[in-house]
Amino acid sequence: MKAFLLAGGLGTRLRPLTESTPKCLLPVQGTPMLQIWFDLCRRQGIEDLLINVHSHGDAVRKFINENKDGLRVRLFEETTLLGSAGTVLANRDWVGNEDLFWVFYADVLTTTDLNQMLVFHNSRRQIATIGVYEVQDPSRCGIVQLDDNGVVREFVEKPPAPVSNLAFSGLMLATPALFGVIPNTNPVDLGFHVLPRIVGRMAAYRIPDFVIDIGTLETYQAAQDTWPGRSQSQKQGAVRV
Repeated sequence: MKAFLLAGGLGTRLRPLTESTPKCLLPVQGTPMLQIWFDLCRRQGIEDLLINVHSHGDAVRKFINENKDGLRVRLFEETTLLGSAGTVLANRDWVGNEDLFWVFYADVLTTTDLNQMLVFHNSRRQIATIGVYEVQDPSRCGIVQLDDNGVVREFVEKPPAPVSNLAFSGLMLATPALFGVIPNTNPVDLGFHVLPRIVGRMAAYRIPDFVIDIGTLETYQAAQDTWPGRSQSQKQGAVRV
């Protein structure tokens, strides 16, 4: 299978760390985030990755060339940020004839078994399946409400008055039907502009393992303190931040 690894964000909330280092190369317990993702993809049988970048492209390219170790990695440099959904749409030809593909946010850290999420998706047969987990501050996340079958009945990005604390994790498994609902504008975001369009046609997989969004200095430090490490066998419940 193929996977988009979205790493084009500027990382403004992680400054000054991201002034000289791209967010995807910030280390967690000494290991760059991109290396962690490479390890996870190898374990899960994902061999083809497309990584988008906007700033620090040379540093990311150098890291890929030195660490891809059997992975087939395409670097997609955006002179103008296209947004998370815009990157996916711009590279639809790369997906080719794949029945399914992954979309990962590179600033998410997880130990979850993606194959279990794949099994769940195949049992629901929706346009897409998103991984979800409980958070303490839902006003800064994409928040979902589900029916009894795990189908998303409401999706609101960064709601001012959240009705749930069940949040989109930044892990998604999608079919090519997703391309048909992405607006052809730039920038275009998955959370704001796409996922609300497929409510009722999208499933949600509750992640039972460690997951944290490293988007702020606070959560980045939390990851240093709580991440169980690179071994697949070392897992723990989702961190609620």
